[in-house]
Amino acid sequence: MYEKYYGFRDRPFQLTPSPHLFYASKLHKRALAYLQYGLSQGEGFIVITGDVGTGKTTIANQLLAQLNQDEIIAKQIVTSKLEPDDLIRMIASSFNLVVTEHNKASYLDAIYSYLKRLHAQHRRALLLVDEAQNLPLAAIEELRMLSNFQLNGKPLLQSFLLGQNELNAIIQAPNMEQFRQRIIASSNLSAFAEEDTKAYIQYRLQQAGGQSSLLSDQCYPLIQRYSRGIPRKINTVMDRILLFGYLEEQPVIDADAVQMVLDELAQEIANQPAIAMPATSPTPAPAASASVSSKTMLHELTAMLDNELEQKLKMAKELDALLKRQQQLLNSRENNDNTD
Repeated sequence: MYEKYYGFRDRPFQLTPSPHLFYASKLHKRALAYLQYGLSQGEGFIVITGDVGTGKTTIANQLLAQLNQDEIIAKQIVTSKLEPDDLIRMIASSFNLVVTEHNKASYLDAIYSYLKRLHAQHRRALLLVDEAQNLPLAAIEELRMLSNFQLNGKPLLQSFLLGQNELNAIIQAPNMEQFRQRIIASSNLSAFAEEDTKAYIQYRLQQAGGQSSLLSDQCYPLIQRYSRGIPRKINTVMDRILLFGYLEEQPVIDADAVQMVLDELAQEIANQPAIAMPATSPTPAPAASASVSSKTMLHELTAMLDNELEQKLKMAKELDALLKRQQQLLNSRENNDNTD
């Protein structure tokens, strides 16, 4: 909606990772360097951890975009709480392997045969396991066993694990010593400092075709405080800020506009504090009545927010239609001037 108004080729703060919008902070450069180093070694495990939204998947996608498909066949899987047998089946499926008997031995045999074929073609396989903190210890141990597939002393499968910080605790378990010995590098992603947040926002604005000076300098401390330097939260709040700027027809967005957006976000249901009970409340009602009251309150709040959203969308559509009519009027005047 706001792309044309600000001159963007596409949305600069979309949540879906995009290689051309990748901003490499110092920590992200280090993590990507570790992944590239791991590739050059062709063996062992690389582990990248970090809080939710710090850019682990974005780094993985950046790595995949740089791979030579003639040398490395890479597959990425996103894991839930998979048991070892289910993980083996998912890995086989990710490499498009077909088995005649659906048991663990058949899947392992299919994987090993496929890896040997790649080796004969002077190629190798790479597995990126995203959300690896969801894997139980037994499933991670299964990954270690797969790393034992070798031919002429060369490993046939290499795995990179990307996960939230809980993955570190899993790896440090006493019975994971053999797995830890296979880790050749690891890195932890943390949130941006304020200067990184500013550079990240300006970089994305420019990459999308806009102006890096779109926001005044006073905006960045506010955005940093709200997002805590987490890229995904920065994307979310910046998308709202740009929409607000478009609706308010602000070619340059100031701190007052950012604060208004943050105030709106604070009032939304997802961020509202619990409603306190009166200090002099009567005898508590039965649990069933409290549950009904809570559901009624939630329904009323949801209806109110839905109504506000509908009004905003309606206003946005009307503004968009008005801009189009103004553009048509300008075009008509230009054509008349040219005719004269």
